[in-house]
Amino acid sequence: MWAHSANVRGARQSLSDHARATAALAARFSASFGAADLGFALGLCHDAGKACAAWQEGLLRAERHGGAVGVPHKEVGAALLRPMAGPAAMAIHGHHGGLTKLGELDDLDPVDDEVVRAFIAEVGEAERVLGGPPGSLIPAGWRRSRGVAELGVRLAFSALVDADHLDTAAHFDGADEARVRPDADLVQLRDRFEVAREKLLAERAPAPIDAVREQVYRRAVEFARDVPGVFRMPAPTGVGKTLASAGFGLHHAAEHGQKRVIVAVPFITVTEQNAAVYREMLGEDVVLEHHSAVRPPESGRDERELRSAVENWDSPFVVTTTVQLFDSLFARKPSQMRKVHRLANSVIILDEVQALPLRVLTPILDALRILTEEFGTTVLLTSATQPSFQALDIWDGMSVRDVVDEPRALFESMRRVRYRWWLDPKPTLAEVAEEAAEHEQVLAVVNTTADARSVFRLWADSGSEQVFHLSTRMYPQHRQAVLAEVRRRLAAGEQVRLVSTQLVEAGVDVDFPVVYRAFAPAEALQQAAGRANREGKRAQLGEVVVFDANDMTDPSGYAIGRKITGEVFGPGEVAVDPDDLEALDRYYRALYQRSNTEYGERAAEIQRNRQKLDFQSVVEGPERAGGREPSLAFRMLDDDTVPVVVTEHHGPTPAAELVRRLRDGSDAPGGILRALQPYLVALPKRLLDDPAVRALCCPLIGDFYEWTGTYDEHYGIDTSGTDEREVW
Repeated sequence: MWAHSANVRGARQSLSDHARATAALAARFSASFGAADLGFALGLCHDAGKACAAWQEGLLRAERHGGAVGVPHKEVGAALLRPMAGPAAMAIHGHHGGLTKLGELDDLDPVDDEVVRAFIAEVGEAERVLGGPPGSLIPAGWRRSRGVAELGVRLAFSALVDADHLDTAAHFDGADEARVRPDADLVQLRDRFEVAREKLLAERAPAPIDAVREQVYRRAVEFARDVPGVFRMPAPTGVGKTLASAGFGLHHAAEHGQKRVIVAVPFITVTEQNAAVYREMLGEDVVLEHHSAVRPPESGRDERELRSAVENWDSPFVVTTTVQLFDSLFARKPSQMRKVHRLANSVIILDEVQALPLRVLTPILDALRILTEEFGTTVLLTSATQPSFQALDIWDGMSVRDVVDEPRALFESMRRVRYRWWLDPKPTLAEVAEEAAEHEQVLAVVNTTADARSVFRLWADSGSEQVFHLSTRMYPQHRQAVLAEVRRRLAAGEQVRLVSTQLVEAGVDVDFPVVYRAFAPAEALQQAAGRANREGKRAQLGEVVVFDANDMTDPSGYAIGRKITGEVFGPGEVAVDPDDLEALDRYYRALYQRSNTEYGERAAEIQRNRQKLDFQSVVEGPERAGGREPSLAFRMLDDDTVPVVVTEHHGPTPAAELVRRLRDGSDAPGGILRALQPYLVALPKRLLDDPAVRALCCPLIGDFYEWTGTYDEHYGIDTSGTDEREVW
């Protein structure tokens, strides 16, 4: 009996070989969350339906004439394992199309005894697995609550589809076995990091705040010995959170035998910057930077070839985005979820945690709580703008430990800026640009790409020299080149004027004497202040000018945050700045209450569907008359995006050759897609509804395109006129 058709060597894969190899891998992956027996059983039985004579005949027919086998096979294994595995049998039922809902298991047809006998004859150890008592494969912890069971099914599904894809890819590549990276020695990586850090500090020019940075780092390492759970690092911008959080993660993982460290940040600019630092310290082979939104198709001609291209985070140190992390965790499709089992028994560092979207904050916090309480995960929340998550019922009673001594005193001692409020009367953007241009070195941060273009044009048209622009419409390599030149000019004392959207705020390492910030929610104002006098080297405090221009544009999601910010912070008899931690706590509590963060319709619907184990409704929205309601679904970004690769910028970029190789199939697609990340721009999917924009996007694979239009030297991909409400 065969599981797969002929590979590059002309050899088919037997059903027994595939079942056993998948079982071994799934057991290995599931051991990280205490479910090795369950993983083994899922892997062994996932393709039991292929023992059907009709399926075997269909495979041979498809091999001769092309096309699909045309005979379903997922139902048999799901029906056979359901008595022992309970809801985890959904993993088998969804291992090709994705998780659906628990009720689907009730609709399974009785299994043909002849198929069962044929399968057991081929895979003898299945008889023992299938003879277990009811519920015997369900881990005891899953019985504590539906929430634990829901997350457990996600992890089991992830372990199964990753194992299945790895073994299938190995067969079609003609390999003797699946390529699976051995577990890394985290003690060795911790020691390598410490040596590299000492070297980095020795080479870096001294700064007045170095002693504070060392104190923060040492306390983080000391707290790393504490038992796994949830930790916070409430520390001002510039005190070395990038190194301190990684040091905590590596020391903690080494101390407690955890598998990996996963750093998730809100913006791609920060993944680029931080991953470069970590690669230099730990090695290219250790650090995986993953922010690509390329999704190969789940079925069709390209599906099998591109299975191996999907990242499964098979690295000991991963740098990704919070969008990639949580959209994967709450997904239902195999390609997105292959990596999810890696979250168990790992350290997750959520950098700039204040950027988590309020509309889905409740399910995120609930999942993090369950991961830490039930699945061996440790979570570290880092930010200079620490949200008050414990004010929410979902985290009421949670033990959250600060890894910084006396945060309020630390913030006071690290005060490096003064705020000036330009709110009444409201200026125009032109007036703001004109005043800002009086400074030789200045950063202007605005709320939308439209405003960033406006300020840049105002500066450029006025004859201002050395003007720079940043937004996510520029591909990462281009942004990094701009930031490198900006940093060089800042260090040399040369003229430099930079306008950017919010992407420059969260962790990007620039140090301006003056920052102009468009009025925004308090956390954004404080983050912008972290780009002023960042190193504390200036004789005077840095200046942060908060302006509310009457002609600037604002994202709709800013309304409540802006209103509360105006009530809590600003000028007056007693000025209150966003660096005031007590005021910031009042702001967050008011924000959660007025936005109905915890009990809003969307969060409540997601939580209800999680309790029902209705995975499809979680990610696609509940069923309504006429279809599903996506506004009640889990998604980090309400505007779906598609990745486009830039192959022309002052001539062909290195991406041009990579795209050629992707098209002609001369190399494995996984390596190519990873190499393309520095040249990708995420465009809102709605833009492709415009025929003029779509005509410039040449399809490659899945939802991945090549940009064939003009690439502007300053703005990158400029679709102005179509996307004026675009934020980043």
